Amino acid sequence: MAAPARVLVVDDSPTMRGLITAVLSQDPDVSVIGQAGDAMEARAAIKQLNPDVVTLDIEMPNMNGLEFLEKIMKLRPMPVIMVSTMTHRGAEATLAALEIGAFDCVAKPQPGEPRPFGELAEKVKAAARSQHRHQSAPQVQPLATAPAADFRVGRKIVAIGSSTGGVEALIAVLQKFPRNCPPTVITQHMPPTFTKSFAERLNRLCAPVVEEATDGARLEIGKIYLAPGGERHLQVANASAPCCRLVERAPVNGHRPSVDVLFDSVAELAGRNAVGVILTGMGRDGASGLLKMRHAGARTIGQNEKTCVVYGMPRVAYELGAVEHQLPLTSIGEEILKLTAARKEGIE
Repeated sequence: MAAPARVLVVDDSPTMRGLITAVLSQDPDVSVIGQAGDAMEARAAIKQLNPDVVTLDIEMPNMNGLEFLEKIMKLRPMPVIMVSTMTHRGAEATLAALEIGAFDCVAKPQPGEPRPFGELAEKVKAAARSQHRHQSAPQVQPLATAPAADFRVGRKIVAIGSSTGGVEALIAVLQKFPRNCPPTVITQHMPPTFTKSFAERLNRLCAPVVEEATDGARLEIGKIYLAPGGERHLQVANASAPCCRLVERAPVNGHRPSVDVLFDSVAELAGRNAVGVILTGMGRDGASGLLKMRHAGARTIGQNEKTCVVYGMPRVAYELGAVEHQLPLTSIGEEILKLTAARKEGIE
């Protein structure tokens, strides 16, 4: 039996430290070994206790969470889960933290929330098991020029699903896309309000237009649509003029939006005229939907184990037979373009 994941909780609020500790202590496979109220206390605790995982508040006195995270990743890389407010400022800071190398993020609970920090224990355990726990994330570089200027797009739709580790993974994939990329729809597991900031961040970093999906938005060449977090699932609909649909429905696989819901709709709408991609993430969301896509004739890609932050969703998809090609992250963008380019004898 594996030893419990040893966690250091860092937050300037004693109330929040107590709540996080109480939530994590309910899981027998997690052990909170210490608390710290600021970066100085946290640095001493890390040296003394050598935790497996750190939960880190974004906003702290003296040195904020981002500055401290950068020091951790340079001097003593380890899995860090960021704890953020649901504000626009909190979302921007969290996305920066994920690019620096944070393992994942959780949102601070709203008043009256029934299950505060509901997924935190699972994320802590996944972080403790992570094969990337001693590696810092590569720094994201702004895109200087549009890649693949001679790319001729065909008629395929691209659907991508991701979760833990997906911020860095999606940036790596989408920065390979040219300005005239195929219409692309994405479901990334992310707290509400964070997806708008993430879409804006991707739009600054990538050649195509990236936007948060809206109900009824037409799928167009050169546009990428990111599912909004929270209340609805993203689907595609209308075979004669494909568009985004945001549908109210219970969570699927514990998620809303769900990758399976997106992939199921793409399988039904586009069939062989689609490419499905499943990237790093916890759990199994998207695996069965990707299998439906492959059965419908779509080409399918899964991120390989070595380059995943968490080889969960891609592993299940691969084991189900949903993945046609399993590739390292650095090759996935190019492969998508190969599969969606217009053929020499005519547009697909």
